[in-house]
Amino acid sequence: MPRLIQVTLLLFALLTVCYMPLPLSVAEQNQVAIIIDDFGGNVKGVDDFLTGEIPITAAIMPFQPFSTEQAERAHQAGLEVIIHMPMEPKRGKASWLGPKAITSQLSDDEIRIRVREAIADIPHAKGINNHMGSKIVENEHIVRVILEEAKAHNLYVIDSGTSPRSMIPKVAEELGIPYATRHIFLDDTMSSRVHVRKQMTSLLKVVEKQHKAIGIGHVGIKGNETFAGISHALPIFKENRVDIVPASHLLDSPIDKDYQFFWQQQLKEE
Repeated sequence: MPRLIQVTLLLFALLTVCYMPLPLSVAEQNQVAIIIDDFGGNVKGVDDFLTGEIPITAAIMPFQPFSTEQAERAHQAGLEVIIHMPMEPKRGKASWLGPKAITSQLSDDEIRIRVREAIADIPHAKGINNHMGSKIVENEHIVRVILEEAKAHNLYVIDSGTSPRSMIPKVAEELGIPYATRHIFLDDTMSSRVHVRKQMTSLLKVVEKQHKAIGIGHVGIKGNETFAGISHALPIFKENRVDIVPASHLLDSPIDKDYQFFWQQQLKEE
């Protein structure tokens, strides 16, 4: 082969290597957490998510008929568990909160006791987020009491984003607690799977810009539709090389850093 051709081929090979896209670093990997709220009852979507193949973060309401049982099931399925703590909203029915919610008339000691009881009721919990709570999260003093208990039990915090004036980020920052805020709600009370899939597409756009994003969906009246909508959107995430990881992996914390092996069936202890 003439030397000129050899040199030309060598230069072409070098240029090809130089312009190949480099893989994202660990810090820049596109990752999304999908938190599913309202576990704890016998509602639609529970079995779909707990026996399906979507590596969600299961947010379980304490003091419900199946709270502890579903926390155990989620853990055995290899899912990350967090406490979905009911908190008083500005509007709504008290019945929506269930028992032992955090309300504004409670004393500091009563708040601490309820948070501790919730932690005891939800085994394997690694974090906490708020169920409703638009009134509570704006109260810096109450938020501080709640987060002090969370810190004492090594829990991270997710702000569900029910109020733009939430004090959770400010207090979490001051206390040195790993935290993040929800980007997009994937559903609402009567969402269809088509709506959920569109919301998943919106979540994908967020993660493409920021590398990390959090979406929150729900089990409940339309929990099966939420499951279907998320499932239908998964191929798009795979095509765009976006990993679904536990919420803890989006935080600046040492919790479960080896995310590649987090979602595996846990062996039952003998």
